[in-house]
Amino acid sequence: MTAPTANSRHALAWVLAHPDGARESRRQARAWMTGELVEPTRAAAAEAALPRVGTTLAALDRLGWRWWDSREPDFPPRLAALGDPPLGLFVRGTLPVGPAVALVGARKASAYGREVAEWFGLELARAGVNVVSGMARGVDAAAHRGALGAGGPTTAVWGSGPDRIYPPEHDQLAAGIAEHGALLSEYPPGSPPLAHHFPERNRLIAGLAQAIVVVEADVRSGALITARLALDEGRDVLAVPGSVFAPLSAGPNGLLRSGAAPALTVGDILDVIGVEARPAAPDEPAQGLLAAFRPGTTLSVDDLAAATGMPVAAVLESLVQLELEGRVAREPDGRFRRQHRPATA
Repeated sequence: MTAPTANSRHALAWVLAHPDGARESRRQARAWMTGELVEPTRAAAAEAALPRVGTTLAALDRLGWRWWDSREPDFPPRLAALGDPPLGLFVRGTLPVGPAVALVGARKASAYGREVAEWFGLELARAGVNVVSGMARGVDAAAHRGALGAGGPTTAVWGSGPDRIYPPEHDQLAAGIAEHGALLSEYPPGSPPLAHHFPERNRLIAGLAQAIVVVEADVRSGALITARLALDEGRDVLAVPGSVFAPLSAGPNGLLRSGAAPALTVGDILDVIGVEARPAAPDEPAQGLLAAFRPGTTLSVDDLAAATGMPVAAVLESLVQLELEGRVAREPDGRFRRQHRPATA
């Protein structure tokens, strides 16, 4: 653990004293660290938090995290240049350098949305693009899993503290992201995943990426907040078209109507950020149960038995094997969809 500078200790003390952050708090923090007058109660709280800095850094080290002050020379320039940059970040892993794209969308995504996010995540990672998202259920998790299927790189920005994995069932996903990329949070240890944290963290997702792709989102989705923040920071925004009858496509379709670029293929995204796509290997011929699946659809065991003429017991046996091979994924409702795997060419 590297000893922090005095400025870094003061920044961390402010974050510990004012864990909920907010733009005005960050503005006052910068004023306080340069000797300007700020609200006395805020300054007193930060001064009182200075003795906690050492124990916090030790606790972070035990968790495998560290404090990354925004004035360190290797701090991400895209984040440092934001209109409202963070004072620093809590980090686990190594933030990938190079091109980056954010894939965002609904937590309660459809099978279509999850499949698109996984496919885009996998192919972007194959092209060497850092896949950025928020590790939430739905689109976020699918994007990260797709990237990990290609060996990364991928980055998750949390709305909770380093010791509060959210959602808790994503503990293994978090470990994989930290191994092949980075986990980032603006919130100190002990911070719960409060609702107002997520719009705040969305500016970091937008800031890290060169382009943002909205996969699925209803008209009130936080993904649209990310898209707006991205536009404010001069980032490109793309959207995945969807059915006019699907509420989860209302957000992307609205963005398209307002001038966002359509993301129909991974090539559309790579063209926007100026990255050349890797040649894809031919898909393996679909055989047996796999031949029954169509893109963006889910099938039950009974559906598969009817489509293939196989006995239910044989379908179940085949599904177990296909799950182990990573060829199909079980959805929360017990249905199955075909899963994308990295090409080998």
